[in-house]
Amino acid sequence: MKKSPPASPLNHLRPSDLRGLTQLATQGALGVARIAEGVHQSVWRTLGAPGGAEPGQTRGVTGLVYKSIHGVTRLVGLGVDAVLARVLPLLESSREAGPGTPQRETVLAILNGVIGDHLAATGNPLATPMSLRHQGQALTWDVEPRPPQLAGATGKVLLLIHGLCMNDLQWRTETDAGQVVDHGQVLAAALGYTPVYLRYNSGLHTSQNGHELAAQLELLARHWPVPLEEITVLAHSMGGLVIRSAVQLARQDGLTWPGRLKNIVFLGTPHHGAPLERAGNWVDTLLASTPFTAPFARLGQLRSAGITDLRHGHVQGADWQGHDRFHRRPDSRQPLPLPEGVACYTVAATLAARRSALADRLTGDGLVPLNSALGLHDDPARNLIFAKDAQWIAFGTGHMALLSRPEVTQKLLHWLAPASTAG
Repeated sequence: MKKSPPASPLNHLRPSDLRGLTQLATQGALGVARIAEGVHQSVWRTLGAPGGAEPGQTRGVTGLVYKSIHGVTRLVGLGVDAVLARVLPLLESSREAGPGTPQRETVLAILNGVIGDHLAATGNPLATPMSLRHQGQALTWDVEPRPPQLAGATGKVLLLIHGLCMNDLQWRTETDAGQVVDHGQVLAAALGYTPVYLRYNSGLHTSQNGHELAAQLELLARHWPVPLEEITVLAHSMGGLVIRSAVQLARQDGLTWPGRLKNIVFLGTPHHGAPLERAGNWVDTLLASTPFTAPFARLGQLRSAGITDLRHGHVQGADWQGHDRFHRRPDSRQPLPLPEGVACYTVAATLAARRSALADRLTGDGLVPLNSALGLHDDPARNLIFAKDAQWIAFGTGHMALLSRPEVTQKLLHWLAPASTAG
């Protein structure tokens, strides 16, 4: 039997994606030209020749060439963007507007995680707006009738928040044996929750996402179709930092929804940072240390504000405001305890088979050290106090496997089940 050819990647794209990709290509070409010019300047300055004292100041014929490259690239990019802006509405209207394919959403989630702050700042249509979602659709509160997918909603909301470079669709996953695991659906069926999934641009600062989430949850609390009794949050990785930020900002602003917040469960959250981002910061420092490699430091600085927030686990705006996020400096976060009056639980993972000082600090789940996920810190003021029975360590487990381990689901059921039914 003849196999059908694989689907073209273009089948996963929407017309508006073309405009976003064109903008990125133009900006990328300009960036490469700036790096090349920077190397050129460094070489000439090292040789003592007049090549321009400042970046972008190359002189003579060489300077004219670089100015021409920059100018032509900008003009071409603006021209293509203007044409697409006129044509794309026609293409969009002729194409059924449905949810994106999982492949498209995965690529967008990764792209937003890596350069999402840049996409948002430049108005790129590839930037992911924050939305609360149920049954695969975004919830909107300014329309009548209320979102039809909320028919049958209960008074108990389970909010699921994904991590860096991920999206809400990835809560549904499979084990190596092919068993489908979806923590949200299991908890909804067993404990009567209505699952609501957050989708957000994980390349923005944690505190920016926290501010937006606080506002969106206030709308949810105001417009939920039945009396809202409880909000329980299940947060994976960066999602745990986002909800901590949202709770703090909501309480500062006097919002009402924190009064309904009952539980937060953290899965592999880097409360005190992740070493891989710190390694990236070292790369920045090393690249900037010589005149020949300094222009390439721009490549290391492509990573988003969301990623650099993971260096130490930034939660509050004060943790990053007024600082160059690529400049290496000590951890200067303001301590922020777990929210009072909320039952907080943490699941930490380690690739090791047993605990040891080295494995706890370095190995962890491959991305997040065990102590960071447990909220432990050498500075007592920064320690996050989880009750002993509110902590659980998944041995021999990687960071992403926390989403597919049935044992994690069972632990969630044990923690969240009412006392009368918990076994």
